[in-house]
Amino acid sequence: MSGKDNSSPRRKARLVFLVLLQVLFLCGVAGSYYAVGWFGQEIRIKTAPVDPRDLLYGDYVTLSYEISQLRPELWKEAGPVPDRGRQVFVLLKPDSGSKPVYEAVGVFASKPSVQQGEVVLKGQVVSSWKQEIRVKYGLEKYYVPEGTGKELEKEAGHMVVRAKVASWGQTKIEALEPF
Repeated sequence: MSGKDNSSPRRKARLVFLVLLQVLFLCGVAGSYYAVGWFGQEIRIKTAPVDPRDLLYGDYVTLSYEISQLRPELWKEAGPVPDRGRQVFVLLKPDSGSKPVYEAVGVFASKPSVQQGEVVLKGQVVSSWKQEIRVKYGLEKYYVPEGTGKELEKEAGHMVVRAKVASWGQTKIEALEPF
């Protein structure tokens, strides 16, 4: 009977440890999302929204960015442009406008070093050929309050996304703004 008494506290300690480990993991996932807002560098990107609808989440705007269609000359690596499905890193730099909009200045196979004011977005090649490299960044959907998607659709081509980019690569859309 004494063997059973010794294993019971150990079993409880293991269970408590596993529960705490799961809670810490979930807090870490949630915290990384909020950390982008706290520590991320703010950028603005030109968009062209379209209004679809999601039955579970309501209205959202599908966003297409100017930086999603890249010239092959921006590929800075040796060899041919990247194939479909390949991960790439797109170096962005602000233009010289009064409200700077970030533009693509290079596409790389691995994360490049950045200068002051520059940002790197991680993306995946959707398609590539001699005229264009199309990249998806994971910033293509933005959920909006019910019934406001149609208004945003009318503003297509005159909007920018204000987003935050964390140094570890995570991104988060903050807002849509008129351009």
